[in-house]
Amino acid sequence: MKKLRIVFLFLIIGCQSPTRFTKEALNEKFVSIAQQDVTFQNILLKHQGNKILIDIWASWCRDCIVTLPELKKLQQNNPTVHFVFLSLDKSKERWIRALDRLKIKGDHYYIAKGKKGAFGKFLGLWWVPRYVVVDEFGEITLFKATKITDKNILKALKIK
Repeated sequence: MKKLRIVFLFLIIGCQSPTRFTKEALNEKFVSIAQQDVTFQNILLKHQGNKILIDIWASWCRDCIVTLPELKKLQQNNPTVHFVFLSLDKSKERWIRALDRLKIKGDHYYIAKGKKGAFGKFLGLWWVPRYVVVDEFGEITLFKATKITDKNILKALKIK
């Protein structure tokens, strides 16, 4: 019985989501719309003091495109939340064309290293869309959601 408790405790501790980004993830460089390299840490600093919904998406992702109306509704209903979009598109050109076509409002960056970079590895990124919520103090309050309608997103944003 004691062994079972130890195993159970280990599983609980091992399954907890991180509350901070690793140094490697923070130092990874993304590309801005202006085609400038920006570290993820600088992206977070730009939005410091605000709740941030990070949306990792791609223009080739059907689920990402189909749920855009729900995302836009969430934006409209929550003007104080900062929306940061990180694209896993296959090229910067496709990413820019998709932004023009889809008219997604927010702060946009291209993940140059894709899923294989330090940021992708930190998240265990294998599926898009993927949503992460960061609070006003830089703490990760929601590590993993794959649907914009996930009630945990609203909970992490403390929206009723």
